[in-house]
Amino acid sequence: MTDAWRAERRAAPKPARVPSGDRSMYPSDEGSSISHRVCPLCEACCGLEVRTRDGKVTSIRGHDADVFSAGYICPKGIALKDLHEDPDRLRTPLIKRDGRFVPASWDEAFAEIDRRLTPLLAAHGSNAVGITLGNPIAHRFGPALYATRLLRALGSRSIFSASTLDQMPKQLASGLMFGHWLSVAVPDIERCDFLLMLGANPLASNGSLWTVPDFRGKAKALRARGGKLVVIDPRRSETAEIADAHHFIRPGADVYLLLGMVHTLFDEGLVELGRLAAHVAGVETVQTAVQRFAPEAVAGRCGITAPTIRQLARDLSAAPHAAVYGRIGTCVTEFGSLNSWLVDVLNVLTGNLDEPGGAMFPKAAAFASNTAGKPGSGRGITIGRWKSRVSGAPEVFGELPMNCFAEEMETEGDGQVRALITIASNPVLSAPNGPRVAAAMDRLEFMVSCDIYVNETTRHADVILPGLSPLNDSHYDIPFPQFAFRNNARYSAPVLPLPAGDLPEWQALLKLVAIVKGLGAGADVQALDDELLADDVRRLVGERAADAVLQALDGLRGPERLLDLSLRLGPYGDGFGTRPGGLTLRKVMDAEGGIDLGPLQPRIPEVLRTPSGKVELAPALLVDDLARAAAGLARAPHDMAIIGRRHVRSNNSWMHNLPLLAKGPMRCTALIHPSDALRLDLDDGGMARITGASGQAIDVQVEFSDTMMPGVISVPHGWGHDLPGAQLGLAAQRPGANLNVVLDDRAWDPLSGNAVLGGASVQVTARTAAV
Repeated sequence: MTDAWRAERRAAPKPARVPSGDRSMYPSDEGSSISHRVCPLCEACCGLEVRTRDGKVTSIRGHDADVFSAGYICPKGIALKDLHEDPDRLRTPLIKRDGRFVPASWDEAFAEIDRRLTPLLAAHGSNAVGITLGNPIAHRFGPALYATRLLRALGSRSIFSASTLDQMPKQLASGLMFGHWLSVAVPDIERCDFLLMLGANPLASNGSLWTVPDFRGKAKALRARGGKLVVIDPRRSETAEIADAHHFIRPGADVYLLLGMVHTLFDEGLVELGRLAAHVAGVETVQTAVQRFAPEAVAGRCGITAPTIRQLARDLSAAPHAAVYGRIGTCVTEFGSLNSWLVDVLNVLTGNLDEPGGAMFPKAAAFASNTAGKPGSGRGITIGRWKSRVSGAPEVFGELPMNCFAEEMETEGDGQVRALITIASNPVLSAPNGPRVAAAMDRLEFMVSCDIYVNETTRHADVILPGLSPLNDSHYDIPFPQFAFRNNARYSAPVLPLPAGDLPEWQALLKLVAIVKGLGAGADVQALDDELLADDVRRLVGERAADAVLQALDGLRGPERLLDLSLRLGPYGDGFGTRPGGLTLRKVMDAEGGIDLGPLQPRIPEVLRTPSGKVELAPALLVDDLARAAAGLARAPHDMAIIGRRHVRSNNSWMHNLPLLAKGPMRCTALIHPSDALRLDLDDGGMARITGASGQAIDVQVEFSDTMMPGVISVPHGWGHDLPGAQLGLAAQRPGANLNVVLDDRAWDPLSGNAVLGGASVQVTARTAAV
């Protein structure tokens, strides 16, 4: 996007602004109004224009004046209306009585939690209470901030999240190389000339660990200026269809392609670090470590010819501005951490890391640890501070692998998970071997769920605390500006009033904080919030300045108060008066389409938080793991390997109950190449039984597609809405099949603990009976 284009967008007429504030921030229902909100349903974070009349949503469209998304919208944004109006969405707490959920007041729900959870904590300790965190937390302002407060208050080591079903390898590799878990380099697509993409489909996902609305438009612009997009994937995905080139790769074999490319750079004298030469350690170690992975040695394993591997490395090296980007397909394999590391090794060795048009580090306005403290060096990251009780899996980023979740509930002994708090989490569908997870939940002594649905996981709960509709809540994206293609700050006031009797999620989580701290269900959560904030302020600014900062924050409550604190102390903030003109919450609130903070800028060495103050190109943990990759070089490919996929109308397991997104053809199908279908005697539109290594099977409708690499079958993630007790009426009409049933919960990347969700061997047979 050009500056002139942005100026034209900003000059467009702006509709009347919806007022903001504390509870008074909720707008009146009277008459008609136009509100603006950032969409919370995927990582693109598009700006929306929401029209309402008499408290009802009449339309949702893209907000043309949004500084970040500039009017782009996908079907998920429009479906916010369906989510708000969904009759299955919970509006009141539920308590299970005699095996059935009954409505309860908030006071009754918290009293029940206090009555049952407090004695369990006293008898068995904090580790006996597990917490699972789902990805919707990252899209919700209040829960994202106050779930962290609950984790700290509880002090349990039994923490599990969707991160080890998705991106933990990238966070681990980034932490080891750059010093912080969220220092993730993203493609600077607006200035890029050559973009090599592995295991990613942003045309469907709208980006992942890369906040990039309207990828199609940006990819079209890249090609229009003479650039090139190359996609590596076992499926010719939607993104691959618009690329200049696509190469099939055997599932789980990305590590061999990446190693072959790194080898080529050294072998052909193509390494050029450029400006980073003085800031990188370990180049020689990497050169030595990849000697056994020549393209000719790895080609058979990954399914890409040696000449193609070498040419990809040459093209990457020759392009004036280039980036390598790998996402979920590279993470959910047995070599996820190695893949994530090697992506940035390629960016470093070709001089494209931290350069315009390459892979760059966003600078978020708030909540970014890589903008705080001493710039240029730090403590780095530490893993393995404790291990899981049963399998001995190391802690990574404060949590244990989700694959260990069921066994921690099943296995008796000290530290057994006896009680559970789930927050926007559905591991029965999202984790491998979901039936085992469900059976283990049935053995719990007590379970609390914070969720908007009675779904496949929350049906096991004893108490469910409902969340708000996004349209009744304020919002500021916390993680995603740290992965954004362009720096920005955008705040969303609630579109609709808070319904009488509803409780914001941050207050519900504070109630749980009070209970686990032993303060009881009747504790004054406002006083508790004040106390926790004062502790934060003293830690951040010191005792001498704390009173002045607290006074400046007076008048705000909850998440807004924490946001103002973070904005003002952040890299663009006013420093509470020490940097006049800097950002404050009020300034961001008053900017209707948000504040554009400019294109990504070089940040090395400032962004680094490694003890050495350098980019650590050869972390010992990763280099040593190459022995495991070498041992897998001779492994024969599976007869049939399974992979997942996403669709623009879906985001994991929680959007199949919305009419706008659910309509149309059945999307939970097994894509398979016609040649495989012929040899397996499958019919297009017929049923196939897919059986995993554990012997568990699913039945899925077959769809022939030459977009699939022969020997690979694809089933989308997040389906299987046919379990008894779930209350998702629309989703149950076409439940689909749960891919994760056939995946092995004993298979994970040993470094990051991330589940292996792609590339598993499966048996595929024809089924004659419909399901």
